[in-house]
Amino acid sequence: MRFLVDESTGPFVAQWLREQGHAVFSVFEQARGLDDEAIIQKAYAENWILITNDKDFGEKVYRERRPHRGVVLLRLEDERAAMKIETLEKLLANHSDRLVDLRCGYGKTRSLCANQLIGCLSF
Repeated sequence: MRFLVDESTGPFVAQWLREQGHAVFSVFEQARGLDDEAIIQKAYAENWILITNDKDFGEKVYRERRPHRGVVLLRLEDERAAMKIETLEKLLANHSDRLVDLRCGYGKTRSLCANQLIGCLSF
């Protein structure tokens, strides 16, 4: 899958996703300081699923109805990289069939809200 990892989510998450065989664009590593508007536009234009813990993207997707290729919103009590990775690992293991594999060029846009219980899936 193709993931754009927001700066706030961090480079450790990006590296872990690469180790799992995913294509990754890391804002922290490759475009530090890029604003939210540019990030959501890039993710959509280049077919990236956005991974973020910035709730401003929830506003953009749900309230402003901005087009996207998928958003994973991490809202965790424990913001350490290890917890983000553990949460994403569970999410991908249990729900990867519900994410869009954009390499195939099909499917509806999707958004996922991941918390410690993997409790919120919204399509």
